[in-house]
Amino acid sequence: MAFGLAGHFAADGVIRHQQAHQLNELTEVVLRRSEFAVDFAAASLDELANRDLASCAPAALQAIRLHVYQRSAIKDVRLVNPDGSVICSAYSETLEFDKGWADRRDMLPSHDKTLSLFRVEQFGGDALGVLRDVNRSSALVAIVGINAGLFDLMPAELRAHSEVILALSNGEKLGEFRLDADRPLSEPISFDRHSTRFPLHATIRLEHAVLSSWNSEAYWPALAVALGLGALFGILLARSRRMEGPVADLDRGLAAGEFKPYYQPIFDLRTGQITGCEILARWVRRDGSVVPPMNFIPLAESSGRIQVMTWQILKSALAELQGVLKADKTFKMSVNVVPKHLLSAGFVETLRRTVLAARISARQIVIEVTERDELDDLAHAATVVAELRDHGFRVAIDDVGVGHSGLSRLKGLGANTIKIDKFFVDTITVDASTTTIVEMLVALAKDFRMTVVAEGIETEEQRRALIASGVEEGQGYLVAAPLPFAKFSELVDSRRHSASAAPARRRPGGLTIFAARPPGRRWRPGFGQSLPRKNDEAL
Repeated sequence: MAFGLAGHFAADGVIRHQQAHQLNELTEVVLRRSEFAVDFAAASLDELANRDLASCAPAALQAIRLHVYQRSAIKDVRLVNPDGSVICSAYSETLEFDKGWADRRDMLPSHDKTLSLFRVEQFGGDALGVLRDVNRSSALVAIVGINAGLFDLMPAELRAHSEVILALSNGEKLGEFRLDADRPLSEPISFDRHSTRFPLHATIRLEHAVLSSWNSEAYWPALAVALGLGALFGILLARSRRMEGPVADLDRGLAAGEFKPYYQPIFDLRTGQITGCEILARWVRRDGSVVPPMNFIPLAESSGRIQVMTWQILKSALAELQGVLKADKTFKMSVNVVPKHLLSAGFVETLRRTVLAARISARQIVIEVTERDELDDLAHAATVVAELRDHGFRVAIDDVGVGHSGLSRLKGLGANTIKIDKFFVDTITVDASTTTIVEMLVALAKDFRMTVVAEGIETEEQRRALIASGVEEGQGYLVAAPLPFAKFSELVDSRRHSASAAPARRRPGGLTIFAARPPGRRWRPGFGQSLPRKNDEAL
């Protein structure tokens, strides 16, 4: 009976904790999407200011119109006085949609003191104003459309019983998504997130009753597991036998060299050519069974074993991949490094010695730093990244879009590459707002002179959507799952053989190249042509 009660409370607690965790993550996604929109607008205003286009001269307004037309997330750009009053607008007809305009005293400052946010009341729905001070006499304002579809991310069973709200820190609502706006929520529970960079606040509210049936399928299995663990624990106590912990298993695995590198190809989205790989850790036990990383990586990080494991896997990968790296000097090998390891004493020197001992060029090694763990000391991290780049190494930021850093912080870090998280790839073919976010990431990466790699590509539709959004490289099960070296080497050799034997109108990897506009090119009006009228539809 005691075990049964303990199992009940444990199972119920686990389910409630998991529900809260998932809803908090969804709230965080709303906030991150909103921050990306602000980053995109701020970068656009900075570009206009750097080009000395903060003017109402006809030539300047024409250039601003072209700039706005090429950035569908922005509805208009306006030049304003220090008090916030409008001097002129790129698309003056959009002023007719304004119901009101905020005074400078009502605009909310962000962490960047030259950047302020405010609500723009319009007849077709509210928009977000992003103001950037140019000088003491003027400022530029970008009008960013807020689309309710941006917040349509709740699971299907919760959509009719919840609402998602984005607001400014002063309580002014910018946008919301709710299926039935006329029916009030019964006993709602709220999940809130505040941005540390901008005066933005995201909230998810849902009915308390719906939680009792959502994701509760795990109750009975969890109860059975709790009973089994309780019985086992009781037997062990009765026999007074000391139980070794899982950390001891990690130490034994490290001593026996059981942690092996697996290789997932990174490929050109248009041609299918394999341009590199990411090294992923797998625990291969003596009996041949493979332990997935989710079962040991968190423990390795929390117990401090992750650094030893990283060096062990890197040395093995360099030894196995030496022939591939020397045969193709453009081939790149990526290895994951947690922020604490990156900032640890002697990291750069140890990395240099390890790569030098393998006789591999530093420019073929990419250090991936995950964005899921926050970098506590950004200045120190930027110094380490600069030192790595000085020695020829490349640096990539992993999990971009769902982690801690905003893109302005990514620019300050000085990395070469950003890797778009699988969360966005999964929904890019079914969610227009995801496409907008990916396009913003690509545009900002281009402004920061970074390359972009998409993770978790599984279908042809996702590949085509990413190409249309400007992404050039990716990885995922569409080409191959993470493979042991023997199978990975066979895949690389077969792709190269296919490339040498392929017909002239096909590219390596068997992907057909369609005759269309050149990669990365978009339509632009010629000299003397008038610009099309800006579509007023919010994103």
